[in-house]
Amino acid sequence: MIRIGVGGWNFPEWRGGAFYPDGLRQADELAHMASRLNAVEVNGTFYRSQSPQTYRAWADATPKDFSFALKAPRYATNRKVLAEAGESVTRFTEGGLAELGDKLGPINWQLAPTKKFERDDFARFLDLLPQTGGGLPLRHAVEVRHESFLDPAFAPLCTERGVAIILDGDSTYPSIDSPTADFAYLRIMGTTAGEALGYSEAALDRWAQYARGLQGDVWMFVIAGEKRLNPRAAEALSARI
Repeated sequence: MIRIGVGGWNFPEWRGGAFYPDGLRQADELAHMASRLNAVEVNGTFYRSQSPQTYRAWADATPKDFSFALKAPRYATNRKVLAEAGESVTRFTEGGLAELGDKLGPINWQLAPTKKFERDDFARFLDLLPQTGGGLPLRHAVEVRHESFLDPAFAPLCTERGVAIILDGDSTYPSIDSPTADFAYLRIMGTTAGEALGYSEAALDRWAQYARGLQGDVWMFVIAGEKRLNPRAAEALSARI
């Protein structure tokens, strides 16, 4: 399964006919987005806790085959010593996300751009990530954004634990293309105002071909860049795949 989506769904730039029909209620934006794409990366979970009722409402608003990737809370990842994040990790993974059921996709443990690779601390952090949350199996992925993670010791730590390394494409962050899990997670960030679909036709073809060549399930999100055009790029990728 290859899932294509965007980051979030509550953006003024998408309203008034740009992506959402003119007059669509904000309460219906998730359902509309889910009728056009089959995945979303939730950014709100990075900033604040969500209630079990909220997760359930998201699940109820979306089709059966829809998938939610969740950004883990900053309280777990934006810290000097990652190995001390155990309480925050548990609070998040046992905080109701299981209400998403089969719609729960991978968790993105996004590190700060300034966070450097420290082998022992990072290994201990990975060991904090549980196999299940609320009784559901969990998929974990790490998004590292400092060049020190180009260290050859990094990827084997993830492979040993089945944690995916998120590929940041078309960005200023290191692009680490290393399969370390039985699924893949991509975030592409190169949409520009000069392209009607955010990306050129050739670039969309390349990303679609890349996604088709990956092993296991794939989650691919069009993030950042020219945010107004990200849904168009995601739809264009979906059409190719």
